[in-house]
Amino acid sequence: MAAPPPQDDQETSAITFGIAAMDEHLETADLDFPASNQEILGAMGNRNVPYDPKGNTITLETALETTGQRKFGSRRELLNTLHPVFEAKRKESGFGSWLKTIFPF
Repeated sequence: MAAPPPQDDQETSAITFGIAAMDEHLETADLDFPASNQEILGAMGNRNVPYDPKGNTITLETALETTGQRKFGSRRELLNTLHPVFEAKRKESGFGSWLKTIFPF
């Protein structure tokens, strides 16, 4: 996904996050599919991948581990499998997360 940045005097390009950000990283990675988690990490490094427009991130290793899958047959399969991981993190960091800081029970 991509979202417009906050309106101010700074750069006005879109902020990419989730599978859109992951897809951008894959464009420059020297990676062939099928690929294991270790091959993906070897090609891309354990980079931080933004999962929301606020710039919150998850490491690639953590995202891959969260999927429970160890090998991906295609780029599309990797992105489709990572999508729910990024969505769950985005939802965690939203309003509910803010409420938990106020009412920690």
